[in-house]
Amino acid sequence: MEELIERLHAEGCSCVIANKEIRIFRQRGVADLYYLLKHEATFLKGAAIADKVIGKAAAALMVLGGIKTVYADVISQPALTLLQKYHTDVSFAKVVPHIINRDRSGWCPLETRTFQAETAEEILPIIEDFIQNNAKK
Repeated sequence: MEELIERLHAEGCSCVIANKEIRIFRQRGVADLYYLLKHEATFLKGAAIADKVIGKAAAALMVLGGIKTVYADVISQPALTLLQKYHTDVSFAKVVPHIINRDRSGWCPLETRTFQAETAEEILPIIEDFIQNNAKK
């Protein structure tokens, strides 16, 4: 995990995932995790991930993808609770009550939308709806 964390910071990327190979990702939000879950799910199964910010939606995608080990620079309490519920090995630098949006004026939109959901399975359609609606803009 140390190598992944070092690369996360050195590369200035959003996350680093290792599963037989190490790959770095740069998209904002949950875009990379969602893509991987839909198109390269076998890469996620049993993987380790180092991520800068993990909210509840990202945590759900990690659970659904079968990621085994997670490190976050910042993780929301709802995300931490969800990962622990699914027995994912989690470490972090800082836990916060919730993830804030990019302009720091309120909650992250996906953190707001997923707050009441209790399972990763409940969260996936919320993420899909969010991505589809934002793709139209």
